[in-house]
Amino acid sequence: MKPILQNLVEMTGHRDHLRLEVSVLSTLQKLSGILEVRALELFSDGGVHFVRPRTWVENGQLVSTDSEAAADPRREPLEHYDALRECIAHHGDSALASPRKGRHMLWLPVWMHDKVSTCLEITQSRGFSAHKLEVLKGVFQVYQNYQSLLDYSERDALTGLFNRKTFDEQFSRHAVNGLASGRVDAVAEALPADEGPLTGEPVQQWLAVVDIDHFKQVNDRFGHLYGDEVLILIANILRSSFRSHDRVFRFGGEEFVVLLRSTTLSTAHKVFNRFRLAVQEYHFPQVGQVTVSMGFVSTARGSPVEILGQADQALYYAKEHGRNQVCFYDDLVTSGHLAAKVANDDVELF
Repeated sequence: MKPILQNLVEMTGHRDHLRLEVSVLSTLQKLSGILEVRALELFSDGGVHFVRPRTWVENGQLVSTDSEAAADPRREPLEHYDALRECIAHHGDSALASPRKGRHMLWLPVWMHDKVSTCLEITQSRGFSAHKLEVLKGVFQVYQNYQSLLDYSERDALTGLFNRKTFDEQFSRHAVNGLASGRVDAVAEALPADEGPLTGEPVQQWLAVVDIDHFKQVNDRFGHLYGDEVLILIANILRSSFRSHDRVFRFGGEEFVVLLRSTTLSTAHKVFNRFRLAVQEYHFPQVGQVTVSMGFVSTARGSPVEILGQADQALYYAKEHGRNQVCFYDDLVTSGHLAAKVANDDVELF
């Protein structure tokens, strides 16, 4: 029991979802009789539900992949996992598969906001005893509770989007790990046919800053209760306008940030403008029409501070020149409407 407690102490010392996931798999892998542990990702593509391994043991080492889910060749339809599918359909907490070739499998879905996007899979050579199930579920419950605490600390209380603190941590880490390096990744969830990558265009990552136009007037005219409702509805439109592996943050007030992954410049223009039009065409109760302005930039060059500053410049240009539009920083610099700035940490050199 002592090694388990030591591992639980180590596990709850992490402040990052991925490190926590790796830690719980490492803890489970050390239990006697365990052949294999994996974290599976559950996602939808074209209306079909799929499962794919996200973290697993390879050559004695725990490996985690951030590859795009829909393009992962290891993905399988969820219907191949009968017991897991039934468990999720009935909001269950565990599922045991029928033994195959001497391998017994236990699935533990991670429920977050009444949805399952991750599941732990544990395989051993013999059936799971009642005591073993109790230990495994105990470790898993600690893990799931701590995941919920981390998720709560990462999100804005009003909209449920990721907060500014989470953006600072994630964007800095992704910049170091190559998100901002301009590398070409496989495209994740399929885009509509007219929004797919164009031949010859590089696939990049993009950062957009979104600001609600004349939001102060909404609060002054209708009150903060309706202002909060506008923020919540904008957050819902943001969720439905971007893919699950993109990231959407609320910076506070009426400002949001979107990290759009693995797509081309022409597609980024289309996706951001599609969101802008979705807001413009939405009827907000009592308030009526609301619009947003956006500025975006590639994350391929510069530090996180510099990249965010460039997107802000493009946003302010959009707001000062008519609002309800999307402006690309490089276009504004090329056309002479903006002068490029060089940032050194928090100091801007003109």
